[in-house]
Amino acid sequence: MEGRKKKFHFIAIGGIGMSGLAKYLLEKGYEVSGSDIYDSKYVDKLRKMGAKIFIGHDEKNVPLNSIVIVSTAIHPNNPELLKAQRLGLQIFHRSDLLALIANNCGKCFIGFCGTHGKTTTSGLCSYVLDKAGLNPSFIDGGIVPELNTNAQFKDGNHFVAELDESDGTITKYYPQVVVVNNLEEDHIDHYSGGLNEIIETFKYFLNKTYDNTKILLNIDDNGVLKLKERLIGNVHTYGIENKADFTAQNINIQPDYTTFDVYYRNNFIGEFKIILKGIHNVYNALAVIGALHLSGVDANAIKEHFTTFTGMGRRFQKIGCLSNVIRADIYDDYAHHPTEIRATLDAAKTFKDRRIVVVFQPHRFTRLSSLWNEFKATLLSVNGLVVVTDVYSASEFPIMGITGENFAKEINGTYIPGNMEEVAQKLLPMLKDGDVVIGMGAGTITDLGKHLLKLDEKALKIGN
Repeated sequence: MEGRKKKFHFIAIGGIGMSGLAKYLLEKGYEVSGSDIYDSKYVDKLRKMGAKIFIGHDEKNVPLNSIVIVSTAIHPNNPELLKAQRLGLQIFHRSDLLALIANNCGKCFIGFCGTHGKTTTSGLCSYVLDKAGLNPSFIDGGIVPELNTNAQFKDGNHFVAELDESDGTITKYYPQVVVVNNLEEDHIDHYSGGLNEIIETFKYFLNKTYDNTKILLNIDDNGVLKLKERLIGNVHTYGIENKADFTAQNINIQPDYTTFDVYYRNNFIGEFKIILKGIHNVYNALAVIGALHLSGVDANAIKEHFTTFTGMGRRFQKIGCLSNVIRADIYDDYAHHPTEIRATLDAAKTFKDRRIVVVFQPHRFTRLSSLWNEFKATLLSVNGLVVVTDVYSASEFPIMGITGENFAKEINGTYIPGNMEEVAQKLLPMLKDGDVVIGMGAGTITDLGKHLLKLDEKALKIGN
């Protein structure tokens, strides 16, 4: 990459993945430009770092001597993409750029992957390395709140990245240490062969890595167990229930924290404490501890920083509190798969004697259709109120009968149509004192808390 023109143009630069890549390149001294339909806090941060930003897509935005970066979401008729093709410019998928950076970083490349948890594990790993003064470089799939960034370039010996499997591009990477958190059926729009096709993709990815690549597998996950049988590399395991190389024992879950002892092949590594809720976050922490141990990091250098990690943005993230019409806590969660929702609901059990209000925005028609019964079983377990919104299409075409309204009927939930501002307006009168409201989904549901807080503030002004 060093020998190429140091100018990159990102189409849809404001996305969490694209903005992280752009920030990393800016910190390395490259010239960066990009466009997006909307301005945002991510776009503004890049602008302040020196990126040339265009709001709206137009062929005039594309620099003549740039390398153009696109994602799977970019439509083939995008005017900037068409311009780049006419000019014969190099066009990289964002995964190509991440692979180019990661595979040639000259550092210990640690990759986190799997159906769930890869954002939290990559973010936690980046965080503890940074707080320990080890100056990691990283490109994560979410904002690390304490570091206030999703990417950075520093001169330490580690490079951490979240490796996405959703579109099959995970096969492009060659990490020195790689963690597979779990494997379940998802992304059916790409993996029409279901879980077996996903496992085969991971098999190909991991069996072609370097001979000395250390593969760390969650042995308690059924999908990962099936994968393990097909691997030929340097495999290590972690788990709580089954015999593994890295184990968490003496787990003590309290309302505000969890402690556990970590052993590697029966040798005590240390006692760890996390403030993240839920047993799934013990697994996440154990994955990070194992990966860093395999990369040569002393547990004593990082142990204290697990205690101060509050979680990634949009992972059971507290947005604020309603305090005027009624008193209620508002949370935002990226969960858009039944297993992720179940993990969040389990973590929410620490809110004893409080009603849980789940506002579920189904993400993609194909996902809701293929996992209908799994979503149904998970949300029927909610001991509280379940609200279902319209499906967030993510550019998919509708599927007959697969609607938020029909799903709400099947679970005896409440259907609220419209945009998130309209959902908030109709939801607020349904809330009671002491409620815990959790917006769940990967789409515009993230705006729900903002609209509820605005309505609460407006009620205060009217009351005065």
